[in-house]
Amino acid sequence: MRDTRAAWDALASASLLPLGLAFALNAASYWLKIVRSDVLLSARGYDYPRKRAWLGFLSSVFVGMFTPGRVGDVLRAQYFRHDLGMPYSEGIAVVVVDRLCDLYVLVAFVAVGVARWSSVVVGDLALFTWAGVLLAALGPLVLFVPSFAQTAMRALYKKMPGDRTGEGFGAQGAEGEPKPQALKGFDRFLLALRAQRPRHLASAVVLTLLAFGVNYLQGYLIAQSLHLDLAFYDVVCLLAVASLLGLLPISVSGLGVRELFFSEVFPALGHPGDAGLIYGLVVFLVIYVGVAAMGFVGWYLAPPPLGDKPDARSTAGAER
Repeated sequence: MRDTRAAWDALASASLLPLGLAFALNAASYWLKIVRSDVLLSARGYDYPRKRAWLGFLSSVFVGMFTPGRVGDVLRAQYFRHDLGMPYSEGIAVVVVDRLCDLYVLVAFVAVGVARWSSVVVGDLALFTWAGVLLAALGPLVLFVPSFAQTAMRALYKKMPGDRTGEGFGAQGAEGEPKPQALKGFDRFLLALRAQRPRHLASAVVLTLLAFGVNYLQGYLIAQSLHLDLAFYDVVCLLAVASLLGLLPISVSGLGVRELFFSEVFPALGHPGDAGLIYGLVVFLVIYVGVAAMGFVGWYLAPPPLGDKPDARSTAGAER
């Protein structure tokens, strides 16, 4: 009870200046991600007006935070199609590369974090966490194996219910049979996915590292505002592992999972578990609710587009 009271007292006495700065840094983090998306789009020959890019990105983030699966990512591809005339397959490819940058940078930080908390992340939790790291790192690589992805997609398509002889067939498949539009779109997706140039990918990774650095700085400022004596390195490890656990599809933006992890780890840092709970809640309010508020503005000003007709206000790249 004493620890709980102390944790709530820390919240009540939080310093507003570092808390406000942490909130303001949301804009910097998402600006870096929008620039990253612009870099990947430019590699495919598209120029996205910055204001529209901001609104579309924030709107898709807002929708993605409150829907299961990757609805927000699919919505980004819809914005690309509507605003730039980009085919869905290419739009999804750009979004996938964008998300893979997040994934691999996160996995690198998580590996450091799990090693740092090896005394806490033990037993089944350690097994699950390391398995998650390995699957996250190795799973997407199959998309870059030239023949495996096409073979797997073709096998999956053959098991799907429905007519294979009607609409959707056009080009010939590898064995002379009609090739459905779904498979043609998937081939186009893989081609666009593998067409990213090394210099664009390098720029995207650097921007991702900077965006993660801003997030970890936010976490450090939140700790300072709550008068928690946490080293920046510890904050990085905490937020990295919490982000991976937050990917579990059992809560909204990892709410609850993150706080549970913090409450288990904080005693090893010399703080009561309740302080970890409060810290996790403030991280959620400042970063996630803050981004949701920004996303709502984007959604209000640029609601999800319906239909395929490109917006006349946007410039479009050459359709491939």
